[in-house]
Parts: sequence; structure tokens; C-alpha cells
Amino acid sequence: MMDSLPHLPLGDRVDTGIRWIKDNLSVVLDSIKDSLEFLVEGLSDWLLTLPSLIVVILFAVLAAGIRSLRFAVFALLGMGLIVSMELWEPAMQTLAMVIIATLIAVIIAIPIGVLAARNNTVSAVVRPVLDFMQTMPALVYLVPVVIFFSIGYAPGVVATIVFSMAPGVRLTELGIRQVDKETVEAGEAFGGTPWQILRGIQLPLGLPTIMAGVNQVIMLALSMAVMAGFVGADGLGKIVVESLARVNVSLGFEAGLAIVILAIFLDRSTAAIGQPTGRSLSALVRRRRKAAQRAAAEQKDSQAVPAA
Repeated sequence: MMDSLPHLPLGDRVDTGIRWIKDNLSVVLDSIKDSLEFLVEGLSDWLLTLPSLIVVILFAVLAAGIRSLRFAVFALLGMGLIVSMELWEPAMQTLAMVIIATLIAVIIAIPIGVLAARNNTVSAVVRPVLDFMQTMPALVYLVPVVIFFSIGYAPGVVATIVFSMAPGVRLTELGIRQVDKETVEAGEAFGGTPWQILRGIQLPLGLPTIMAGVNQVIMLALSMAVMAGFVGADGLGKIVVESLARVNVSLGFEAGLAIVILAIFLDRSTAAIGQPTGRSLSALVRRRRKAAQRAAAEQKDSQAVPAA
């Protein structure tokens, strides 16, 4: 007979902790729930205020401004297809949820990434936490948030924030650490403070990588926003869940196609934001290096004059 290890009731301990938070911090949880629902519902109502065709044209103009005319044509046709499938309202609800969750996730992720880039201890502590967040199955996040926030937008937004935040932290840290050390040293030689170096050198030069992290946050947020349909959040995710329950292939295909269109639009839009900075990166680095070389040459000349 094989010996068995004693059972460790980790799940029971986690359940006890969640119940304690629910019982003792109900006021805080209710405030968070009300705030998130107010933000998502307010943004979705604002997106639905104008006629859908007007908003489609505005999206196309935005696409032309930040990327290209070809992308504007895609936005016009894609968003028009969503309108024609009569999925405009749930699409805007999903878009509002993704925008709010992404903004909150980025506001949290970028400062943590900056701290991790500037402090190895913070990086060592944050890394396993991010590994845990990224490998935990998405549906598992929905269990505790439903206990905390019941059903609706709030549990979906909170689960989306937790699920999508990790790449924002990782790529922010990577972007800061990849900045050329000579450029940073040149800033320090000119008497720049750590905040000035971060704001004027590291963040601008690391922006393409940081924006890649924001892009990944948006993609994960959109995928998790679909999962939020399981906890009663309105939007395309709820329609996907309904089509699954009713085995309605046509409804599920149309909702999935609308999600794909939103995903492509958000992906290409955020990717385009980092491109101008990426193109000017090498020029900015060269300017920084030339400035450092001029400063070193002037200092050498000033030291050579007394010697003569």
C-alpha cells in the first residue's frame, strides 16, 4: 500500500480569505463596483449617443489620422458590417469595457514596470507574481470576483484588469532596461535628476516597447471581456454565451466576427501610435550621443588650456 501525502487545504484557506474580505470590506467593494459600472455604462452610453453611421465615419477618420487610408477603409467597412449585423450596441458595450479596463490596467502596470526596471529587488518580487497571473486559467478569475461584485460589468472589468496587466508590466520594464546606457550616462553627466532622465530619456526611447505592452494589454482585455459574458456583463461576450447555450451557430459566428473586427481595429491603432516614435528613435539616440561627445570635447579643451 502506497503512502499518501497529507491533504493541504489550500483551497479552503483561499475561500476563507475571500469570505472574510467579502464580509469585512463590503463598503469598499460596493464603492469599486459602483464606480466601475458608472464608468463603463457612461462610456457606452456616450458611444451610443450619436447615430451609428456617424460614429463609424468618425472611427474611419481616426484610422486615417493615426495610420493610413487603407486602414480607414477597413475601419469603415468593418464597423459598417457590425452595424449591418445589428450588433452595434453590444459592440460598443464591449469596446467601453475594454477601454476602461485597459486604462486602469495601464495606469497600474506602467509605474510597476518602471519600478521593476530601476530596482532589481522589485523586479525579482514582481516576476513570479506576473507568472502566476499569466498562467492562471482565465475562467478562474471569474470565481472570486463574482463573490466580491455579484454579476454585471464590475466583475468582468476587475477580472480583465488582473488578467491583462502582466504584459504591460513586463514590456515597460523591458523598454526601460533596453535604453542605451551611454544615453542615460550622458543625461546624468548633464546633471539630470532621476525623474528628468526617466521623463526625458528612458520613457521616450522605451515608448515603442511600452506601446507594444499596451497593445498586448488591449488584446488580452478584449479576450477577457468576452469571458465576462459568463458573469452577466453586457456586450458581445454575453451574445457568445447565449449562442453557446442555444447552439446558435449563426449568432455565435456574427458575434465572433464583430469581436475580430474590434480586435483588429484596436491592435492596428495602438501599434500605429508607437511607430512614429520608433522611426525617430535612432535619430534621437544620435542627437543624444553627439551632445555627450560635444560636452566631453569641451571639457577636454578646458582642461588642456591651463596645461598649455
